[in-house]
Amino acid sequence: QVQVMESGGGLVQPGGSLRLSCAPSRSIFSINTMAWYRQAPGNQREWVASMVSGGATNYADSVRGRFTISRDNAKDTVYLQMTNLRPEDTATYYCDLGLRRTAQDRVNLYKGQGTQVTVSS
Repeated sequence: QVQVMESGGGLVQPGGSLRLSCAPSRSIFSINTMAWYRQAPGNQREWVASMVSGGATNYADSVRGRFTISRDNAKDTVYLQMTNLRPEDTATYYCDLGLRRTAQDRVNLYKGQGTQVTVSS
C-alpha cells in the first residue's frame, strides 16, 4: 500500500516562509496530478494549488503570487513553497497525489495525513 507523507510544517512569523514537501512512502511508477489543500479549525477544506503532469499550475486567489507548487521528478516529491505568510494561512495542509503504483495501474488518488502550519508572532 502507498501512503502520502507531508512534512515541513511548523511555526513561522508573519512575513516568513516555509516549504512543504509531499512524497509517496515507496517507489511508484508515476505521479500524474498533485494538489495541496488546507483546513483551518472550524472551516471547510480549501483547495490551495495544483499541478498536472504537463506542468500547468493553478492557485487559489488567496495564495497566488505568494505560494508556488513544484515537483522534483527524480525524488518523486512535490513541494509547496510558501512566502509572505499571513496569520490567515494558519491551517493543516494536505497533499493529494494522483499516481500510478506500477505501469499496469490506472491513476488512483492518494491523500496525505496533513502537516500543521501556524503563522503567528
